[in-house]
Amino acid sequence: MRRSRLVTLALSLAASLGATLALAVPAQAAATDRYVALGDSYASGVGAGSYTTESGSCQRSTNAYPALYNTNVQPASYRSVACSGARTTDVVNSQLAALGSTTTLVSVTVGGNDVGFANIMTTCVLYGTTECVAAVQVAEDKARADLAGLLATVYNGIKSRAPSARVVVVGYPVFYQLNTLCVGLSDTSRAKINEGINLVDDITRSAALAAGFTFADVRSIFVGHQLCSYGEKWLHALNYTNLGISYHPTAAGQAGGYYPVFRGAAG
Repeated sequence: MRRSRLVTLALSLAASLGATLALAVPAQAAATDRYVALGDSYASGVGAGSYTTESGSCQRSTNAYPALYNTNVQPASYRSVACSGARTTDVVNSQLAALGSTTTLVSVTVGGNDVGFANIMTTCVLYGTTECVAAVQVAEDKARADLAGLLATVYNGIKSRAPSARVVVVGYPVFYQLNTLCVGLSDTSRAKINEGINLVDDITRSAALAAGFTFADVRSIFVGHQLCSYGEKWLHALNYTNLGISYHPTAAGQAGGYYPVFRGAAG
């Protein structure tokens, strides 16, 4: 009798554990998804290496978070049209055509280029603190004035072309850990750059929620892996031999930072 009860208990626990695991693994629920990835270099995977031949100058990486989702979750279909340098107008004019009425999952990371991320970092590296702070301030003013409207145009376009899709808007990591010993930019410049990124993320989150979309915030998971941190760096510092990858996530940043946050938000 004792053995019988033990066997029954073991089978019951196994069944319960199996049900729990089934609920915990979103890949099973997403196997029928038709997934399209939109956005800029953070979505295409610049800095993560292993770029696909077909993507050309868009530099779509097999290590980017959309590609990792495709590899691990294996949705019914997958297409990334994310492209290095893309602005909101590029998404509207060149990327939304990839969506359709059968699309069930969309990811998008965009907005940084609209406020001039690349130009800001060039100014901050080449010139002094005064110029850096001024450049970020100009970007913040532009973000406050224009970014919400630009993002709304993108989000409305997504809803129009893929009305049944779950849409996950993925943000940007804050570049620097502050109050550490770090060569290069001044503490004031780093703090101002972080302030600008936080503003872009906050505006993007508000616009995403207003559209009824999910916002995937990667800022917290990158803490401890930022530039000037003491942990493994998930962002490229200034790279004079390959300027294009500067301040972009590494393959580890895509895999350890972007991918788990997106997967959790995608369901």
